[in-house]
Amino acid sequence: MPSYTFRCSEGCHFDALFSMADVPTTTECRACGGLAKRVITAPHLSAAGNAAFQLLDHSARSAHEPAVVDRLPSRGSARPQRVTQNPLHAKLPRA
Repeated sequence: MPSYTFRCSEGCHFDALFSMADVPTTTECRACGGLAKRVITAPHLSAAGNAAFQLLDHSARSAHEPAVVDRLPSRGSARPQRVTQNPLHAKLPRA
């Protein structure tokens, strides 16, 4: 639910949660009880992309529901080693 900022004539300001369909242009001020008008503010957008949110969701899920391993992975599931023919690659350290 979006958060909207309201400001009254006395200078009080507060945030309130309303659905986008039900947001009023004016409401009662929480501090002084006067009439508060909705203020146009910048939207609160996230800089994180979809991949970042998926990572956060996965780590939160794994903390509460860890994956249970009941056997070792089979040999067929390992990636095959790639062999290179480049002579310069022979000088690189092996992992």
